[in-house]
Amino acid sequence: MNEFFPKATLLGAAKDREMLKDATTRVYAQRPEGDLEAHLFFPEKASTSPRAVVIFFHGGFWESSMPGQFVPHGLHFASRGAVAICAETRVSSKHGTGAVEAIDDARELILWVRQHAAELQIDPQRVIVGGSAGGASLALMTAMPKEKFLPTAGGFDCCPQALLLFSALVELKNHAQASARFPDAKSAKQSSPLRMARRKLPPMLFFHGKADRIAPFAAVQAFQRKLRWRGNRCELVDFEKEDHSFFNFHVSHGHFERTVRAADHFLVELGLLDPEEEHEAAE
Repeated sequence: MNEFFPKATLLGAAKDREMLKDATTRVYAQRPEGDLEAHLFFPEKASTSPRAVVIFFHGGFWESSMPGQFVPHGLHFASRGAVAICAETRVSSKHGTGAVEAIDDARELILWVRQHAAELQIDPQRVIVGGSAGGASLALMTAMPKEKFLPTAGGFDCCPQALLLFSALVELKNHAQASARFPDAKSAKQSSPLRMARRKLPPMLFFHGKADRIAPFAAVQAFQRKLRWRGNRCELVDFEKEDHSFFNFHVSHGHFERTVRAADHFLVELGLLDPEEEHEAAE
């Protein structure tokens, strides 16, 4: 049975390489454990103005790298005129690290994107961050702490303008699999978004299955109430009887389309994404 896991890891890596073959790959940080890469998808149409950027952090509890998870989402937003990024962070299987290091990496990537805005032709004030499960926790940790606790570089901070969160893990201390990736219970508690609700946070859109046994729906529902009570814009789209992975392209094309379209509409409402162009009348 133990032989299965290396084979599965190799198959996953090969699948990711295939999905990312058309991406532009850049090193955004150099760590003692190795270089960290961001996989960028650019729109085909040229633009004379800076574009929005949508950054995705994959799930997996910071254990294995699988940046290909959000390639379908990235391709959608690239087709809508944004630059899309499928991010890699340090993970335990490759780097021997945990959640704290992954949080640092997520923040570093946003700083890198803003510092390279001119080169990447993006607008540093239109940064959207998304993720699933532990990747959603990373996305939230780029915004949730008070400003004085977030890193800055080159006059930029790491807080995004909006968050797109799929099957989000918001309570880390009492989640056995997640808390095991932290040095101790105290650090897991300090990094739990559920315990960090405050005012003046970026708008958030959650997608969550009510039958999710990995990231309980009740925790996200409680988190939404806390955020809205403090005056934040926070929308929760629930899916009856759906489990943790319902939104992925390879799991359900229908749910993938529904969630991506809803995310698209949310960003248009916020003024972060241009309205979809009207199709020309058929000749």
